[in-house]
Amino acid sequence: MTGQFWPLLKRDLARLLLGGRGGGALLPILFFLCVAMLYPFAVGPDAALLARTGGGVIWVAALLAAILPLDRLVEPDIDLGLFDQWTLRGISEELVITVRVLAHWLSFGPPLMLAALPAAALLGLDGHSLLTVEIGLLAGTPGLAALGVTVAALTAGLRGGAALGGLLVIPMAVPVLIFGAGSLGTGGESGLALTAAASLVLLAIAPFAGGAAVRAARG
Repeated sequence: MTGQFWPLLKRDLARLLLGGRGGGALLPILFFLCVAMLYPFAVGPDAALLARTGGGVIWVAALLAAILPLDRLVEPDIDLGLFDQWTLRGISEELVITVRVLAHWLSFGPPLMLAALPAAALLGLDGHSLLTVEIGLLAGTPGLAALGVTVAALTAGLRGGAALGGLLVIPMAVPVLIFGAGSLGTGGESGLALTAAASLVLLAIAPFAGGAAVRAARG
């Protein structure tokens, strides 16, 4: 299992981080920072309002940044027949999806946490709010990665699959967003715990739902 895991992870990371025409990991980060820069212009110079709503804006920007590479997560490998080759080599779809979730998270989760530092300054968040946002992103972005890969597998092969996938991810990610953004209010620790719980549920479901979806798409 270990011998199969690391080569798959190395391949997926190289493809998602560099990205080729898709822009790699740089595009989600630039998108995330653009949202953080434009939001203060939209709401005006009210520092109290920015501080009160900035954390939620960071979460929405994180979700949208996670959706950007949706069309590159599963469908190209199905089109190239790579899942068929992996199956012939005894590598299950569930293992491939598990590795893909990890690679997807590594390609956008930690970079977004770093990008949250300048974003917090632009949005006027104080140190405590920034710490809460960072812990929330650490807990919640793995779930967003799992959800993105699962939906990418479900919509692979469909016409307009990327757009449909984005429309599916947004409502399904609402619990993570609610708990993550809610942790910035009262009862922050419980909000973070619920964010982590929702994320763990998505991580547990992703390999099996994604693997079944890939088998259906191949059939």
